[in-house]
Amino acid sequence: MEQNIPAIYAAPLQGFTEAAWRNAHEQTFGGVDAYYTPFIRLEKGEIRNKDKREVLPQQNTVSHLIPQLVASEPEELNQLAGFLASQGYREIDVNMGCPFPLIANRGKGSGILPYPEKVAALLDAMRQLPEIRFSVKMRLGWLHADEWKQVLPLLNGSGVSQITLHPRIGKQQYKGEVNRVAFKEFYDSCELPLVYNGDLCTPEAVQELLEEYPRLKGVMLGRGLLADPSLALSVRKGQSPDKTTLYRQVSAMHGLMYEHYCRIIEGGEAQLLAKLKTIWEYLLPDIDKKSRKLILKSNRLDTYLRAVEEALR
Repeated sequence: MEQNIPAIYAAPLQGFTEAAWRNAHEQTFGGVDAYYTPFIRLEKGEIRNKDKREVLPQQNTVSHLIPQLVASEPEELNQLAGFLASQGYREIDVNMGCPFPLIANRGKGSGILPYPEKVAALLDAMRQLPEIRFSVKMRLGWLHADEWKQVLPLLNGSGVSQITLHPRIGKQQYKGEVNRVAFKEFYDSCELPLVYNGDLCTPEAVQELLEEYPRLKGVMLGRGLLADPSLALSVRKGQSPDKTTLYRQVSAMHGLMYEHYCRIIEGGEAQLLAKLKTIWEYLLPDIDKKSRKLILKSNRLDTYLRAVEEALR
């Protein structure tokens, strides 16, 4: 029986939620209203080919895909949004939350939050593109958990369609607790549709959050969904699959990802193996330790595939 659940989104995680994962997830599990792509960015004034490939419509089969960009200057935003619009996208998310120093130290991602004038300039650039619906994904701040207080009034007064908030500061990356006290304050001050993101790993945790904050537009699932790909569907149905069913579906999903990477990877077996192993950083944390070790230690594709098959049997 489907629960009355607001929107459920799949978060963008650099290196993890690529087209292969998104397409395979929707085909085998689903339960997600929209998938967000990891951000595209400029490098030496150009969009990286790898980023372009990830958002090409022909690479993506999910029914609702929202690309994300990261920028600190209006010119960057215009160039990136222009490319995405040329690919047919009319909905774009702007990343003001990335916690990685390489990005944040350049005043991008969560590194833009201490500079409200820079945020204002980006919002102004978004207003000049009325044909695109912009949303923003952000953190509480970069260094301090109250940096949002200068940014939220600007967002409230902008044409942004919604905000996704991860209630940590950038400097924390993913360490420590999420700051629920600051989230409550943000929730009370936010006049736009608000989505919660951060440390939602069980259907019960999602349910409790939605009861506590009834005005939420929805939730965004990141590492929790990577660990348990059935999470979104379990939230919707009000129950989780048994282990046998879950493992069978994970096996099907893994097979689809393998096929996808076989098609697009040109660097041979070693590159393919590295790509596939990445997902096991989060996937099924409760799996037998010996099985996980065999998967991660495999240095040949055939031994890897055998180890995965054994683990999911």
